[in-house]
Amino acid sequence: MKTLVVCSGGLDSVTLAYKVASEATLIGLVSFDYGQRHNKELDFARLAGKRLNIPSHIIDISAVGKLLNGSALTDNVDVPDGHYAEDTMKVTVVPNRNAMMLAIAFSIGTAQGAEAVAAAMHGGDHFIYPDCRPAFLDAFAAMERLSLDGDPEVQLYVPFVNQTKGDIAAEGARLGVPFEETWSCYKGGERHCGRCGTCVERREAFHLANAIDPTDYADPDFWRAATGTA
Repeated sequence: MKTLVVCSGGLDSVTLAYKVASEATLIGLVSFDYGQRHNKELDFARLAGKRLNIPSHIIDISAVGKLLNGSALTDNVDVPDGHYAEDTMKVTVVPNRNAMMLAIAFSIGTAQGAEAVAAAMHGGDHFIYPDCRPAFLDAFAAMERLSLDGDPEVQLYVPFVNQTKGDIAAEGARLGVPFEETWSCYKGGERHCGRCGTCVERREAFHLANAIDPTDYADPDFWRAATGTA
């Protein structure tokens, strides 16, 4: 199928792009500037498009992001340290983020003749993010069928939705994904901080996948205490 991938530039979505490129026809990447403090991730999305030799589109919705108060990703709120399994991580929720991005991606995909739009939500997201859960994704796919009235039929492809981040890291290693060319840290500094939820989850994923982690972390060992890993 001709597939458009929603790509943030992170480990999950870049791995998804490589997966789609290996099994279907990858027609492009679409990424979003929503005013996130870690917008350097978009440079990595562009790089993924360059490596895969396909178009990479950056959609500016930062004007909307400025109105989304209260999230650590779009407002003057500290990004918490720790593991995603902690309630403190709920401050990183951006209301309807995936709903907005997917709706725009479906519009672009439809106009460009895509047969599927792919996104990289995974099982580890379910606890914190409502618009990463299977129920939301099923409902969104149903909405798009009504919105497009079945002509054309554009599928929502979310192969990681019931997998762990460790599973994704293992898949990426199998596909030869250049993990050093992905960005996860929500703090958006010069290096991955090693302490925020995305950094902890990233480091743990490589451990669970028994894969080499090429990431340069400011605090490379914090993840062990945060996850209770000896």
